[in-house]
Amino acid sequence: MDFKSLHQKYVLTPWVAQASLNPPVVVRGEGVWLQDEAGRRYLDLSSGLVALNLGHGHPRLVRAISEQAATLAYAAPSLFHDKRALLAKALSDLAPWQEGARTFFAPSGTEANEDALKFVRHLTGRFKVLAAYRSFHGATHASASLTGENRRWPAEPGTAPGVVHFFAPYPYRSPFYTEDPKEETRRALEHLERVLLHEDPKRVAAIFLEPVVGSNGVIVYPEGYLKGVRALCDRYGILLVFDEVMTGFGRTGALFACEKAGTQPDLLCLSKGLSGGCLPIAVTLATEEIYQAFYDDDPTRAFYHSHSYTGNPLACAVSVASFQLLLSEPERYQSLETRHWQCQQQYLADLNNLKQFRTCGTIAAMELETEASYFSELVPQLRRRFIELGVLLRPLGNTVYILPPYCVTDGELATVYQAIRQVAIEVAEGYFTAASA
Repeated sequence: MDFKSLHQKYVLTPWVAQASLNPPVVVRGEGVWLQDEAGRRYLDLSSGLVALNLGHGHPRLVRAISEQAATLAYAAPSLFHDKRALLAKALSDLAPWQEGARTFFAPSGTEANEDALKFVRHLTGRFKVLAAYRSFHGATHASASLTGENRRWPAEPGTAPGVVHFFAPYPYRSPFYTEDPKEETRRALEHLERVLLHEDPKRVAAIFLEPVVGSNGVIVYPEGYLKGVRALCDRYGILLVFDEVMTGFGRTGALFACEKAGTQPDLLCLSKGLSGGCLPIAVTLATEEIYQAFYDDDPTRAFYHSHSYTGNPLACAVSVASFQLLLSEPERYQSLETRHWQCQQQYLADLNNLKQFRTCGTIAAMELETEASYFSELVPQLRRRFIELGVLLRPLGNTVYILPPYCVTDGELATVYQAIRQVAIEVAEGYFTAASA
């Protein structure tokens, strides 16, 4: 059977123009490798969509799904079940708050952010929320509104109202016209407070931030910025929401990115790596203080919101197993930052058209010196070329990201950096055309 033709005929593929689609048809995954129907193998160094922290086909995760499917595959959100309780306790035990956390379950990261938006408006009675321009919070209605970058544009003008965007620090092209990190932080916080005052802080429910910016360039904020945002929120009685859908569960070299920043939010949104990428699941973690706002016999104080697959038993069971594996081998994600730097020095340091290397834990990114934007014709050309070289990467605009499963070996990581070196040389030699769409 010609599965590629079936896919092209019946599937609407997200995020890409449809006419020239020709990706491999993958049928098997193991570790960092995917295999297509012809038997060719590809290094998946994007971890799917940054979800496969433990790699493809981990036997303990497969076993957890199989065992749970044999006992209970679905339970309504209003019922209690064992795996949901176990996962919530595990998350509470490692949450960034001393008193632990309460967990609200959802099927995906964008929905976790939308849940958080409903939480903050419900709790504060305020309508406005602030989010950074250089951010991505999801593709559903309200999360697209929170998103600040150009993936928001196709959803306009139908996005949710009440969202105000601001500029956050960007060390590589500062919107505050400084190269001094301390001055960048000072000016960024001054700008944020000015925006708050113009919007009236008493009308602002929350500020949404990625504590490490993910798909907009792997930006680690200068020291003191997130603590300064926390202080502003406390000063004006505003809730702080951290979106760690991409950065949670070891991606930044710590279990949560907010740990590295030494800053606690009021709500924490997590997804992607929670189930090891096996099944859709997300959570919004809340402080005990927030939970107590709903703890009452009065039905008018209930949180009237849910999803059909809230805390699904299959997803919870594999997430419990994934969490246990992650905690049993922290060195896997803690060692990757050093390994990235070593490969960058060995394979890329002498190339003039690669610049602005940044690495944060398991995540590495670098910019190709081109004028490519997110909608540039160069992006699909780069993806196709990497596929030809047997590597699955997701260039966004002119930025190339490496986001490996934590089980990647030194040799596999080196293979990817060698492919990037080859593509960068080909870009410099004019092998690609970069007309913008």
